[in-house]
Amino acid sequence: MYTVSMSGSLRENVGKKDAKTLRKQGLVPCVVYGGNEEQVRFTVEQKAFKPLLFTPDTHYVELEIGDKKFRAILQDIQYHPVTDEVLHADFLRIFDDKPVSIAIPVKTVGTAPGVLQGGKLMTKIRKLKVKGLPDAIPQYAEVSIDGLGIGQGVKVEQVSIENVELLDVKSSVIVWVKPTRASGK
Repeated sequence: MYTVSMSGSLRENVGKKDAKTLRKQGLVPCVVYGGNEEQVRFTVEQKAFKPLLFTPDTHYVELEIGDKKFRAILQDIQYHPVTDEVLHADFLRIFDDKPVSIAIPVKTVGTAPGVLQGGKLMTKIRKLKVKGLPDAIPQYAEVSIDGLGIGQGVKVEQVSIENVELLDVKSSVIVWVKPTRASGK
């Protein structure tokens, strides 16, 4: 999985007033937690979130805060309701020996005969929730659509990823070929 590097500085004060002042300066208040260590509160520049947010991929984050480095994932993010600026971000520290739950994008491979017959390929689930060790989690979940006729689909239970557990409901449909007028079905 890809890694994005972010550099931040420790926060001296905590609270609404301080957070508002930081946001006016173009900084985002953040926190990293997880493991046996205490939470670390820090700030990152607003523009540092661009490679992390504006992509369909899921990334690990290499945080450099002062003289410490943390490997983490973006756990939660809050946006301004009008401007869509990042207001706050939570990062979860990850370790090589502890499983992590994360959502990875679905990538379809192959050609569905049903689409060639006039059907339309519909993606119902764009990201699959998975659990596994950080090094075992792939960049994306490959879903083969070879052999899908009109009205057929691929369910979560039909997908398997080595050394990773799928957390979505097994009967959920990931992709299916929808009949259209052009298909005559």
